[in-house]
Amino acid sequence: MDALLILSGLLLILVGLVMLVMRGFATSLLWGWACLLPPLTLLFILAHWHRAKQALACCALGMIPMVVGLAVMAGQDPQRLDGIISLQWLHPEPPTAGGLNIQLHGQLNGEPFAPQEGELIDGVLSLREGQDFFARRELSIRGLPVAADGLRLDVLPDDPGQLPEIELSWLLPEQDLPEARQLKGGYTLHLDLRPEEPNRLVGEFHLVLPAQFQTTLTGKVELFRNGLRYQQGHVDRTVDSRDTLAYLITDYLQRRFATRDVQLAPLPLHDMSSSSLALDVQAQVAGQSQRVPVRLSKHPQLGWRVEDDHFPALAKTAEPAPSTVAIKPAPREPASLQDTRQELTLARLLAEPQRYINQHLRLFSEKGSAVQGQFAGIDEQGQLVLRQRLNGSGEARFTLAPADVVHVERIDD
Repeated sequence: MDALLILSGLLLILVGLVMLVMRGFATSLLWGWACLLPPLTLLFILAHWHRAKQALACCALGMIPMVVGLAVMAGQDPQRLDGIISLQWLHPEPPTAGGLNIQLHGQLNGEPFAPQEGELIDGVLSLREGQDFFARRELSIRGLPVAADGLRLDVLPDDPGQLPEIELSWLLPEQDLPEARQLKGGYTLHLDLRPEEPNRLVGEFHLVLPAQFQTTLTGKVELFRNGLRYQQGHVDRTVDSRDTLAYLITDYLQRRFATRDVQLAPLPLHDMSSSSLALDVQAQVAGQSQRVPVRLSKHPQLGWRVEDDHFPALAKTAEPAPSTVAIKPAPREPASLQDTRQELTLARLLAEPQRYINQHLRLFSEKGSAVQGQFAGIDEQGQLVLRQRLNGSGEARFTLAPADVVHVERIDD
C-alpha cells in the first residue's frame, strides 16, 4: 500500500511537470526551453502564473499521496525507507559472506547466463544458475588438469587429442527434466585460475562454442575447490557435505591420537538429511592403519560435531608419535586441567559445550547485565542455559541467545 501511494504521487508530479513544459512551449519556443531548466522554470511560473497554476496544482496533488506513503513506510519499515532515500538501490549488491563473485558476460543456449554457484572439484568445473535440484542453466567441463598452483589451459577448435568434455544443460519452464548437449572438441577455451585462500580458484574464463550451440561466455570467475564453506575464517559446520565431515573427523583423530600425521580414507556416501550418523572410519595414523567408530550429530545452529569429543587441542609444535610404538588414544585429562590452558571465550563455549557442563559461568549481555550459574548446555533453539539453585529446594533456569552475549568468564569454586 505504501509503495502504491508513493508511485501514484510520483506519477501525478510527473504529469504536472509535463503540463508545465507544454504550457511553456505554448507560450513561446524560448519559454518552452526555459521550462526544461529548473532555475528558469521558476521565472516562467512568476511571469505566467495564469498558465502555470494548473500544472503546479497537479504537482501539489501528487505530493499528498507521496508524503502519506513515505510516512506509512517510515512507520512500518524504516530500514527500507532509509535504503530508498540513501539511493542504495543504485549500487550493485556486494557478494554475500561466503558467496562467490562471478562476473561472466554472454549467453548459454541463446539465453543470458548469470551463474550463482561454481566449483572445480576432481577435475570437473561446473557453473550453475538457479538454486533448485535441477539448475535452470548449467555448464560443466570435465577432465581438467588442476595443479597445486592453479590451472592455465588454452584450447583451440583445431587442437587434436583428448580434450576436456563440455556439457550444457537447461531447464525450460514447461519441462520437468533438463535438456543436455555434449561437446568433445571444436571449441575455444581459455582458463587462467590461481588458488586463493581458503579454498577458492579465481581468474579468467573464456569459452566460445560452435554457432549451433549459441554459447559464448567471458569474464571473471570464482570457484570453490572443495565442499568446505567458511564463515569469518572458520569452517561452516552447518554445510552438509562429505568434505565437512572429513574435516571434522580428521581434526578429531588428530587430537585423539595426539598427532597431525592423519590420512583419512575417503568417506562413503551417506544420507545427510538425518541429524545423526554412525561411521566406521579408516585412517592412516602416524603410518599405522586404524579403524575408529565415529558418531556425528548435527545441531540446528552449531552444525555437525563428533559426539563424546573431549580431547584437547594440539599444540602448534606437536610431534607425531613414534612409529615403533602402538598408537593409543591420548589420555583424557580432567576438565579442570584442560580448561586452565585456554581462556574461555564464547566461540569455544559454542564449539565444545560438553566440556563446560556443570561449571560455574558468568555471562555478560550487550545491555550490561550479567547472569551466573551452572552451565547446563545448549537447548534445541541454540540458546545457552544456566542453572541456579535457589534457597529452597528448587532451581531457576536462565537462557540467553549467543548473539546477545558479549563476554564469558569462569567462576572458580
